[in-house]
Amino acid sequence: STVPVGTGDEVERIIREANPRADVAVVSNPEFLREGAAIDDFKRPDRIVVGLEDERARDVMTEVYRPLYLNQAPLLFTSRRTSELIKYAANAFLAMKITFINEMADLCEKVGANVQEVARGIGLDNRIGSKFLHAGPGYGGSCFPKDTLALVKTAQDYDSPVRLIEATVAINDNRKRAMARKVVAAVGGDVRGKTIAVLGLTFKPNTDDMRDAPSLSIIQALQDGGAHIRAFDPEGMEASRSLLERVDYGKDAYDAATGADALVVVTEWNAFRALDFARLKTLMKAPVLVDLRNVYRRDEIARHGFRYTSVGRPKDDVLT
Repeated sequence: STVPVGTGDEVERIIREANPRADVAVVSNPEFLREGAAIDDFKRPDRIVVGLEDERARDVMTEVYRPLYLNQAPLLFTSRRTSELIKYAANAFLAMKITFINEMADLCEKVGANVQEVARGIGLDNRIGSKFLHAGPGYGGSCFPKDTLALVKTAQDYDSPVRLIEATVAINDNRKRAMARKVVAAVGGDVRGKTIAVLGLTFKPNTDDMRDAPSLSIIQALQDGGAHIRAFDPEGMEASRSLLERVDYGKDAYDAATGADALVVVTEWNAFRALDFARLKTLMKAPVLVDLRNVYRRDEIARHGFRYTSVGRPKDDVLT
């Protein structure tokens, strides 16, 4: 899977050293599976990358993947080191794309533009594409944070720095706490003594993965400001207990929102896409919604008398 460039060479060296007579070919076969959709991605991959130095491995690996396709599988054969680098380059590029649209979101708020329309406008260009152009609180998970840092370190080791990726890492780290400041602003500039309800803890929907989740930095920053946190996540609460302190967990979104001064959507689970705002208004101490995933439209929230803050939309889209 994802290993530093040169790992395959080292594996082969160890094998040759341990058993010079071993007739073994070492190949690199990185995976490109999304958490929450791994089986479907395996059965219908957009590409299969195989790095090899021994040509005998080509036929073996072709046969391994043959059952997935009636016709030719989308196999890309490269050198082993190229294959190892493809994985890092792919994840770094996607992380950079997320970070780009997040910076555009900040600019949109300043100039009065709408980042969702900007994303659609540039995403319709086939050279850019629409995926990973959703503004939010930054990337997390097991791959992007780890792989971007690994690529930066590898580039430094080889005296070939990757400045764009270095900037991506720094910007993403800063963004998470910036989202906490957005919540603070939404409740009047001070969260001390206030209760903030957080919906969504995992780094994305359909997983229980809490690794480098934006919610961790957001909650920590709000707690640093004196806020009390109530939270709910369909899958991530068990994993979050060892990572977060002084958090009360609700049995559902409405339980978490009870008595809250603001409700914050951090992860766009389907369960949070059709909330009953009439019910929420009766449960919450103050009708304030901070939508860090732009799940809702301003007008539908306004009908229920909520003050609404989103990401990358013009100021007249934030009700006060």
